[in-house]
Amino acid sequence: METNPIPVVTVQTSPFDDQRPGTNGLRRKTELFEGKKNYLQNYIQSLLSSIDLRDRQGCTMVVGSDGRYFSRAATEIIVQMAAANGIGRLVIGHNGLLSTPAVSCIIRKIKAIGGIILTASHNPGGPGGDFGVKFNVANGGPSPDTVMEKIAQVSRTLEEYTICPDLHIDLARLGRHDFDLENKFKPFRVEIVDSVEVYLNLLRTIFDFSAIKTLLTGPEQLKIRVDAMNGVMGPYVRRILCDELGAPANAAVNCVPLEDFGGRPPEPSLTYAAPLVDAMKGGDFGFGAALDADGDRYMILGENGFFVNPSDSLAVMAANLSCIPYFRHLGLKGFARSMATSTALDRVAKALKVTLYETPTGWRFFGNLMDSGRCSLCGEESFGTSSDHIREKDGLWSVLVWLSIMAVRKQGVEEIVKDHWAKLGRNYFCRFDYEGVDPRAAFYLMRDLEGVITDKAFLTQKFAVGTNVYSVERADNFEYIDPVDGTVVRNQGLRIVFTDESRLVFRLSGSGGGAGATVRIYAESFERDPESHNRETQVRSTLESILIGTTTLCVYFGVSVFYCCWCGHIVFDW
Repeated sequence: METNPIPVVTVQTSPFDDQRPGTNGLRRKTELFEGKKNYLQNYIQSLLSSIDLRDRQGCTMVVGSDGRYFSRAATEIIVQMAAANGIGRLVIGHNGLLSTPAVSCIIRKIKAIGGIILTASHNPGGPGGDFGVKFNVANGGPSPDTVMEKIAQVSRTLEEYTICPDLHIDLARLGRHDFDLENKFKPFRVEIVDSVEVYLNLLRTIFDFSAIKTLLTGPEQLKIRVDAMNGVMGPYVRRILCDELGAPANAAVNCVPLEDFGGRPPEPSLTYAAPLVDAMKGGDFGFGAALDADGDRYMILGENGFFVNPSDSLAVMAANLSCIPYFRHLGLKGFARSMATSTALDRVAKALKVTLYETPTGWRFFGNLMDSGRCSLCGEESFGTSSDHIREKDGLWSVLVWLSIMAVRKQGVEEIVKDHWAKLGRNYFCRFDYEGVDPRAAFYLMRDLEGVITDKAFLTQKFAVGTNVYSVERADNFEYIDPVDGTVVRNQGLRIVFTDESRLVFRLSGSGGGAGATVRIYAESFERDPESHNRETQVRSTLESILIGTTTLCVYFGVSVFYCCWCGHIVFDW
C-alpha cells in the first residue's frame, strides 16, 4: 500500500452534446477520445455518476480492453477516476486485456456491479481508427436503454469530474494492489488477473473437452486454422485451443495483440480475413475460424473455403445442441434472434417445438429473455452467437460448439450444413451496407419508405423477377414488446414479407464510429428444393433484383454504391 494518501482532485469541465451511447456503447474516432480535452474523462464521469451513489460506494467493477491503440492510457484514466468516485475494487485483465465474453463471465462470477470494456469491436484500430467505451451491467450484458439514457442525461449537464491523477498501476504485474486515498476510510484495490483463466474454467463446464481433444489430436486428426486477427483473442486461442485441446501451435495465427490489428480491420469476414480464406481454399485444413478484436464475433469456414453464413451457423448450432453436455443437462428453454437475422432459426425452433423470440438488433434485448429462463441460444446475422452461459456474444464458444458438433457427428463443416439444408430447406440471405450516409438523408429515406410500404395499396403489390413472382403478404415497422417486463421498443426496421416467406428489411445501424449513418438492407429467399441448394447466394437471391429496383435510394443518395457486408462484392451502383 502507498505510504502517503493519494489526493482526490476535482476538475472543472464543460459538457459535450454527443455522448449518448449507442447499441455498443460510445464509439468515436480515436483522435476525438485522445485529442479533445476531457472527452474521455467526461464520459467516464457520466458513466460512474449514472450508478446510484449507495450502490457505487465500495463496489466491484471489471475493466478490460481489446488492446487497440489508446487502451492503456484510457485504462489508467478509468482506474484514477474509479478510485476518486468511490469504487472499492477493480478487476482488470493482465496487460489490460480481456475479451468481451470474459468480461461478462467475470462480472457474473464475482458478482460485480458492472464492467467497462474498451473496444470498438470489428472497427479499425490505430491512431486513425476507432475507439469505444462500453458499459456492461450486473448481469454481464450490455446496458439497457434506461442506463444509456441516464448516462446521456448526466453527460449533458456535467460541470466537473473527480480523479486521482497520482495513482498509477502496472498492468503487467499480476496480483493485488492496494492504495490509500485521501479522505477515504478503506483502501482502493486493483486486482490484475489472468485474462483467460476464469473464462476457460467456465468453458470446461460446458463442453466435452476430451472429445474435442480427440478430434484435434486423434488418428483422424482434424487440421484447423484459427485467425485471432491480432486482437484480444490471441492469448485465448493459444491457451484453450492449443495448450488445453492439443491443436498444434501453427493452427493459431495472428495471435499477438496489436494496437492497429496489423493494419486491417479486425472483422471476421471474407474480405478482411482473406488470408484465412485463401489458406482454407488450399484444402490443407478441415476447419477454419476468425475472431474479431474483442472476441464476440466469429466466422466459420469448412474445407476448401466453404463459407458458413452466420444465420445458417446459428440454425445449425440450434439443431445440434444435443452434442453439448451443457444443453443435454439443462435442456432447451427457447431460441432468440434479431429481427434482421434470417428465419432459418425459426424452422429449427418449430422442428424442436421450442419457443422462438424475435427481438430488435442489439444484444441487450436477449438479456431479459435469458435472465428469466426463456432462452438457451440466441444470435444475430452480424456473426454473433451465444447462449445463457454469459450475457454477451461469444466467438470462441461458437467455435467450440462447431468442433463439438463435428466430434459427435464425424462430419465436416460442409456436410453438416448441407445435411441441415436437406432437412429444413435453405434460407438464402445477404446483407448490403451503405455507409457514411448523410444522417438527414437516411432519416428521410426511412420515413418516406415507411410511408410507401405501410400504405394499404402496397399489400397488393407483386414483383416479377425472371420466372418468379413475389407477392407482398405484409409490411411494417418492426415493434418489440418484451415478454418479461412489457417494455415496448418501436421503429426497429422496415420489413417487407412476401407470401413465400422471402423478406426485405431496411434498417439504420447504430454501431458505427460516428462518421455518418449506415443503412443496412437485408434480402432473404427460402428454397425447399435440395436441387437448388448449391447456388451462390448472390446468384440465387433474386430478391437482389428487387433491391436494385428500389430506386427510392437514388433520390436520396445520388451516386450510390452498395456492397455485401461479408465479401465486399459491389452489388450495384449508379
